[in-house]
Amino acid sequence: MLNYMSGFGNTFVTEAVPGAVPVGRNSPQKVAHGLYAEQLSGTAFTAPRSENRRSWLYRIRPAAMHGSFSPFDGAPGFHNDFGDGPVTPEQLRWDPLPLPRGPADWVEGLFTMAGNGGPAALTGVGIHLYAANRDMRGRFFYDADAELLIVPQQGRLRLCTELGVLEVEPREIALVPRGIRFRVELPDGQARGYACENFGAQLRLPDLGPIGSNGLAATRDFLYPVAAYEEDEGDFELVGKFQGHLWRAGIGHSPLDVVGWHGNYAPCKYDLRRFNAIGSISFDHPDPSIFLVLTSPSDTPGVGNLDFAIFPPRILAMQDTFRPPWFHRNIASEFMGLVHGEYDAKAEGFAPGGASLHNCMTGHGPDAATFEKASKADLSKPDVIADTMAIMFETRAVIRPTVQALDAAHRQRDYQACWAGLRKHFKPA
Repeated sequence: MLNYMSGFGNTFVTEAVPGAVPVGRNSPQKVAHGLYAEQLSGTAFTAPRSENRRSWLYRIRPAAMHGSFSPFDGAPGFHNDFGDGPVTPEQLRWDPLPLPRGPADWVEGLFTMAGNGGPAALTGVGIHLYAANRDMRGRFFYDADAELLIVPQQGRLRLCTELGVLEVEPREIALVPRGIRFRVELPDGQARGYACENFGAQLRLPDLGPIGSNGLAATRDFLYPVAAYEEDEGDFELVGKFQGHLWRAGIGHSPLDVVGWHGNYAPCKYDLRRFNAIGSISFDHPDPSIFLVLTSPSDTPGVGNLDFAIFPPRILAMQDTFRPPWFHRNIASEFMGLVHGEYDAKAEGFAPGGASLHNCMTGHGPDAATFEKASKADLSKPDVIADTMAIMFETRAVIRPTVQALDAAHRQRDYQACWAGLRKHFKPA
């Protein structure tokens, strides 16, 4: 059973060996226990105090110790090649990513679906699926391009990071800051899910405004790891993602050797089942922004570089209202996934582990079967949506599907047919 510290964005102090973290100074002339002091900065040094993110690490060896980097071709499906040609406005949907036939760890099992922007522009996202069936053995990974939002759908993940260990199960998420080194183990033998790279401003909790001081995701429910270290030596591999490309370097020791740390730049996890959903108790729907868990702000106030929203278990009680999500077209673009159960806007075809992409101003909404059912529902009783967990990555820029996603065998090429059964009901007076 792992221990955690709670509070989104808090400053923590944790040590696996007493005295590892110095008192009163960050980098004394000699650190206790023969450790090295190293600062890990996730923001500019001069960022405002409220925005500044950094941690001091006290480790057995500094992060500079490794071999020379060379290109890494062991994960050909993982990239940031979103293309520069035409983007189809068609609605797109995929079945779950098949589990690998041969052995594949978490990095090898990443499959890039879509994205926009990139690390050079410091804006945009990369959206990936993963399917893996073995632990990362002798391999460690870090992403210098983006912070990683990891959403398991099938099978638990054990994220062994520089700053401690996170165990994440389906209906939980993990947030790994840019540059943090980690290894992924699979306690259940295989795993599948979603991963989003955020190239822009760091994800944070949204302001609550008129909602008040309670509701949505609570800061105390974000859990951070306590210090844990490895002292292993051997012939290991460090894989880094830098400017859209993968690189590898030999390393003679585990880089997960931080004995103590203090700061506010650290990985964390959150249980989506603790999200306090807000909704209407009279008529109509509030906008889906009421389901916002985390947001990466852009340079335009109120417009997200990345918004991470969920559609969790909830009760619908609105009167004289079409209760499922309505037909809509958005200025923003939406990439959706289903972690658990059924999604209330689709009768079939959207399976756990699957995905859909509805880009800017592309019409979408409930399929024909869902529309007919909801149009005849008894609204005197509330709808209890108890067995579901859908997720959405929403961006202000068009989400460009990759060539491999468009050509994938698990793409549903007949997705548009789900609206073909919508009948004409118009009857002029």
